[in-house]
Amino acid sequence: MNRYLSLLSILFFFYSCRSNSTSFTPDELTIEIPTQGNTWILETDAEMDRQILQHGIKDWDLSGLTARTYFYIGRTGRIKIGIRARASSPTNIHANFEGQATDIQLKNTTLEVISVGEFDIDSPGYYYLDLVGDRNMNTSVEISNVLIGGEATQGNIYFARDDFYWARRGPSVHLTYEVPEPASDVVYFYNEINVPEGQDVLGSYFMANGFAEGYFGIQVNSENERRILFSVWSPYKTDNPEEIPEDQKITMLKKGSNVHTGEFGNEGSGGQSYRKYMWKSDINYRFLLKGEPAGDNSTDYTAYFFAPEIGEWELIASFRRPKTNTYLTRPHSFLENFRTETGNQSRMAFWTNQWVYDTNGTWHELTRARFTADATARKESRMDYAGGSDGANFFMRNCGFFTGWTEIETTINRTSLGTSPSIDFRVLP
Repeated sequence: MNRYLSLLSILFFFYSCRSNSTSFTPDELTIEIPTQGNTWILETDAEMDRQILQHGIKDWDLSGLTARTYFYIGRTGRIKIGIRARASSPTNIHANFEGQATDIQLKNTTLEVISVGEFDIDSPGYYYLDLVGDRNMNTSVEISNVLIGGEATQGNIYFARDDFYWARRGPSVHLTYEVPEPASDVVYFYNEINVPEGQDVLGSYFMANGFAEGYFGIQVNSENERRILFSVWSPYKTDNPEEIPEDQKITMLKKGSNVHTGEFGNEGSGGQSYRKYMWKSDINYRFLLKGEPAGDNSTDYTAYFFAPEIGEWELIASFRRPKTNTYLTRPHSFLENFRTETGNQSRMAFWTNQWVYDTNGTWHELTRARFTADATARKESRMDYAGGSDGANFFMRNCGFFTGWTEIETTINRTSLGTSPSIDFRVLP
């Protein structure tokens, strides 16, 4: 019986292959790429993206829409491509791979393997398959997987196999700065960020001044809203701020004008502050963070922001963290995307002029950093991440399925600028 069903499947596949001029069988498509974690609708919005995250391309009207599925091919040669798909009634879908277009006839109402075609891979890298619905198709389509096989798939193949929420957000990247000897305890950490035009993609968090207990940077929250965000984790480990005992809650000491303060959760919990501010691309914004013991086994953290268009240091907020007795440690920066619907869009920025000020009243320039990436990168779900230096600037880039990643744990050096920040700490607000 099973042999009979297998024969029918192969006969069906050959029938559907005829219009695409292919001659391979379903058994040759050995790798299945779930649309749930690897496909974006180019004309998508947040709600459509949530549906893909939950179900993949299921019961969709693809009329006039493009479903783009990404995957990394690690060697050259021929690649065979198919899809596992169905339609509620007969329809055509237009496929495009590397500029080569073909039409696919969907006549089956249950999921079946359908041929797309056979193509040449000339160099290793990220590729994508576009599937476009007729503008008046009037039928619902399910595409559960893109299937690949052939010589080119015998090398490394990278795509998201699980943890689709994180895979759709894309890999986060970090720079941990090396504090040179003989620095004493660090009281202040200074940094600058410049986001080039077109790189300020929705969902980006360009974090400038990270430390062992929190983070401080700028975000793109919507088309009409951007934020300066400063957060401090509670010493109590939980993703729900309501579970934090009173004696381990972060206390807000002061805040700047137009700054909102409250609590945050989901990725640890603690105290959060943000100011809505429409910062701009191609401008160097300055960040200054202070951290010092406050006595009684607690530490105070204070964040200041300088926008050249305003021309003065502004207070964001000051928080007290209990059960903590430390100066600033582990100065770092990161770049992350927090919107799944923009995980297929690349973004990057420059981080420059990093300095720390110690308890002896001495500035130390930070010109050396260690590049790392998160679990999404380490498990090879996504390989679109990079970091490096460009003269006196460090840079980081992520998302967008670009080809060419930076090895995790790479040490990066930038050119010294040699002139410490000119800040009168006595007049800071």
